Amino acid sequence: MTETVEILRLGARGDGIAADGTPVPYTLPGERAEIRREGQRAELLAIAQPAPERVEPFCPYFMRCGGCRTQHLAREAELAWKRGIVANGLAQAGVAVAPEPAVDAHGVGRRRITLHVRLVEGRTEAGLMAARSHALVNLDLCPITVPALHRAPDVARALSVPIGGGRKPLDVAVTETDQGLDVDLRGHGPVAPGPLAALVRVAGELGLARLSLHGERVMEAEPVSVAAEGGRLYPAPGGFLQATASGQAILTGLVVEALGPRARRVADLFSGCGPLALAAARKATVHAVESEASALAGLDRSARVASGLRQITMERRDLFRRPLLPIELNTYDAVVFDPPRAGAEAQAKHLAASKVPLVVGISCDAGTFGRDAATLVAGGYRLERVTPVDQFRHAGHIEMVGVFRREKARR
Repeated sequence: MTETVEILRLGARGDGIAADGTPVPYTLPGERAEIRREGQRAELLAIAQPAPERVEPFCPYFMRCGGCRTQHLAREAELAWKRGIVANGLAQAGVAVAPEPAVDAHGVGRRRITLHVRLVEGRTEAGLMAARSHALVNLDLCPITVPALHRAPDVARALSVPIGGGRKPLDVAVTETDQGLDVDLRGHGPVAPGPLAALVRVAGELGLARLSLHGERVMEAEPVSVAAEGGRLYPAPGGFLQATASGQAILTGLVVEALGPRARRVADLFSGCGPLALAAARKATVHAVESEASALAGLDRSARVASGLRQITMERRDLFRRPLLPIELNTYDAVVFDPPRAGAEAQAKHLAASKVPLVVGISCDAGTFGRDAATLVAGGYRLERVTPVDQFRHAGHIEMVGVFRREKARR
């Protein structure tokens, strides 16, 4: 049976939420939608009354591919929704701070994508998964990526051929760098010498800048890097970079602005390959802490080739298991932390017990950011401002930068 429902709001994943709480994908607040119920969810059949914020989706795969959920939502309305996600995360944690307006950081598009390669009915296909499904949507290109990544599905299919053509499920992470495409193959396991040599040959024919297997370098035509504030970044094979170049620049700018001229000694926790450390080192000495040796090796290279930087020291350390203690933290004028989605719960507790005057937190998860923010506020910090940064158009992901200042010196 079909029925018509009223959509009241957008959920955190981008689904419209009906008056009875049922998620209805691809609907917007204020709309009347014809649906067919499927357990706790609903299938959209038609829009009986569209919202003014509804726009025409631009991607031919929209509503099939699970990568985008809100291409039908006007951009300003999407930014307001993203701001609401951050506000809700803070409110649920009991932190009464209204976020700044969300900043659009899409730029020219996403510079990295992870594609899935599978053998489907005898054909090698590469693409993204359908929403809440294991079904693969075979892609010609993903239009929200930078132009250099438009050939990523073809690259993924070609690289899979020497190692089985998708008979074994394969994930292919493709990143745009200044030297060309950087590709990391994941999921296959060890590759015998013959297929490995064929992989290298195919990588050369494709003009790849670098090819790696599970983060282990197979070939690199020249050192892979991207431009960054303070110099160049040398990401590890399969290593992390912000999703867009614009996002990286905006996040870095917000951190540098927050640090101001008075922070002369800065700790950069969860530093990765060092975009924030390099930028901060223009004015301050920096101690970068990261668990991945390959990321620190990239930062070391960046520091050695850059000019005009103050000293950057590095420490390999698992901050989840062994966070910096207050006695270590108290030597810094400011601490920056940018953890994975799980947040920095253990480190936040020690920051809350420290005397550090200024803490700048970056997060890609509103829930864990709210939790860590509440810990810092309970320890005597004031959350001055939170700025959402949207480098994930049409998805329920949002970055945020929070500036925490200690209300008064701890004794």
